[in-house]
Amino acid sequence: MASGQARPPFEEESPQPSTTVRSPEVVVDDEVPGPSAAWIDPSVQPQSLDLKRKSEWSDESEEELEEELELERAPEPEDTWVVEMLCGLKMKLKRKRASSVLPEHHKAFNRLLGDPVVQKFLAWDKDLRVSDKYLLAMVIAYFSRAGLFSWQYQRIHFFLALYVASDMEEDNQAPKQDIFSFLYGKNYSQRPLFHKLRYQLLCSMRWRTWVSPEEMEEIQAYDPEHWVWARDRTLIS
Repeated sequence: MASGQARPPFEEESPQPSTTVRSPEVVVDDEVPGPSAAWIDPSVQPQSLDLKRKSEWSDESEEELEEELELERAPEPEDTWVVEMLCGLKMKLKRKRASSVLPEHHKAFNRLLGDPVVQKFLAWDKDLRVSDKYLLAMVIAYFSRAGLFSWQYQRIHFFLALYVASDMEEDNQAPKQDIFSFLYGKNYSQRPLFHKLRYQLLCSMRWRTWVSPEEMEEIQAYDPEHWVWARDRTLIS
């Protein structure tokens, strides 16, 4: 561009990658991993959600960003009506809910179940206070609503989704504190970052945190013999 030519307004330059700026670490605790402090590898950073990616190089407010993201998101699947029964000239219709859960979301969930910290947490929660089959089914539902690719879901997303599910379903708010106790032990400095990531997850889901019993049953029916569905709190004496 010639030096005397005016620069077009609103022209943005592509953000340049930086090799010196690091994302905030999930955990800075130097304690050895244990039942009360399951260390999360700081070298594995949580995948940024859409709102965070845009805000890093935009001067727009969070409200403007959320409105922009609202326009960019694909439309939600619409419910359909199916014929349940025919009797003479009468037809009985049943509303069939459209689910956004895909096989790739189950695949991401199963991959994270193989994570050693996730495995240790599930074994640690012996009373299933925060990881029974219904809360785990909600994790899959939240994965389907967050909008990330299946390979982008990391360990921290599992615990974020589990925390939101517990916050949504449990009257007793104490169990979800077990997640903090397990992940960070007595290190309270990491909790604000966890809540910031939780807020980003909620925004990406457009605050759709309620999961119907029918959707939970559908999620479990995808692989009914999966070992996690045996985590039934009602069977614990």
